[in-house]
Amino acid sequence: MESVDGKLDLEFGEDIPLSSSKSSKKGLHPLEFETSSTIPREVPNSHLLKKLRVSPFRSIHTVVIKAKINVLLPFGPLAILLHYLTDKHGWIFFLSLLGITPLAERLGYATEQLAFYTGPTVGGLLNATFGNATEMIISIYALKIGMIRVVQQSLLGSILSNMLLVLGCAFFTGGVVHHPKIQSFDKSAAVMNSGLLLMAVMGITFPAVLHFTHTEVHRGKSELSLSRFSSGIMLVAYASYLYFQLRSQHNLYDPIDGEVVNTVEESDDEEAPEITYWEAISWLAILTLWVSVLSGYLVDAIQGASDSWNMPVAFISVILLPIVGNAAEHASAIMFAVKDKLDISLGVAIGSSTQISMFVIPFCVIVGWMMGQPMDLNFQLFETATLFVTVLVVAFMLQEGTSNYFKGLMLVLCYLIVAASFFVHNDVKEDEN
Repeated sequence: MESVDGKLDLEFGEDIPLSSSKSSKKGLHPLEFETSSTIPREVPNSHLLKKLRVSPFRSIHTVVIKAKINVLLPFGPLAILLHYLTDKHGWIFFLSLLGITPLAERLGYATEQLAFYTGPTVGGLLNATFGNATEMIISIYALKIGMIRVVQQSLLGSILSNMLLVLGCAFFTGGVVHHPKIQSFDKSAAVMNSGLLLMAVMGITFPAVLHFTHTEVHRGKSELSLSRFSSGIMLVAYASYLYFQLRSQHNLYDPIDGEVVNTVEESDDEEAPEITYWEAISWLAILTLWVSVLSGYLVDAIQGASDSWNMPVAFISVILLPIVGNAAEHASAIMFAVKDKLDISLGVAIGSSTQISMFVIPFCVIVGWMMGQPMDLNFQLFETATLFVTVLVVAFMLQEGTSNYFKGLMLVLCYLIVAASFFVHNDVKEDEN
């Protein structure tokens, strides 16, 4: 009889070694793209075979029915129904917001499942791509209909939400649960992400300064050209960062692995994939399509919701819209902080902000260029100043490599100040600048 350490050929044509010991490598989190090991995943035990050879009905149960957050799914079709039956844009926007929230979480889940089969390197790239898929889809649809300010402000809001609210709640809950212990994390990863965020601030600041100092060589054209050039540079920098992170310096995040190795007591269900390779791909396609559909109704209702609620569009774009894309990050960051895995919480919150600032925003500038839309990096002075101060505050909070509940409370309170500022902020339209 073959030993337990033999290989089992699964139905999707991939050899996965079986080991009598517990797996020493936990699967990627859906919104975490920081991977540090090139060692293939090990299957915990033969129970995985039962999970992989499931029927479509089992797959639907796992993805759609099992997750409690999916109780919000019916609000999506209800929003579409109200769109054609009434003109209550406030309700349409609110229901669309609720309907997209579980889709964003399930997108992350499907990406996590796919990462089990692709390996850490490709899995990390998948997480970098789909981690902020909801924000990208909403932004591209808004770009298509010329709502450039909504794109800029919603992406800015995602960065602010991740850096202040998500990270703050993670620090606070982790600090309270593990008090009086001082939680620690790897400073090298935090410093690298802070550097990239400051580079993004530089790319966003210069077009705004150029515009408002009226020092353009060609008025109305120079800032757009500078934005497109800077976007290309930022995309190159982000691609280099991914290569550096996933290949050249794959041991940079060993503290995360060190924590994971010590979690051998965790259940096999957390270690093993729950759906097959092709099921994960199919669900990614289905969920992305459904998010695209709902995003259209969501964006169309923004102005109407602003009028009916007597609420600034800037507040809706910067504060309310990011709640959709960041719901999964918020829950995940808190969960890992409670488990004393602060490196992963930091990767979820700060890593997502880095993705948006260095990849999604420049990508939208390039896509807008292809669409003939004058999307640029001039986010206006108020928004640029808010981002600059936020990055500085978070960088100072991370420089010691430790966290406690007071740091988390400070970050959350800073976010409340930002939210109040945008609630009373009267956004200046581009044609008035």
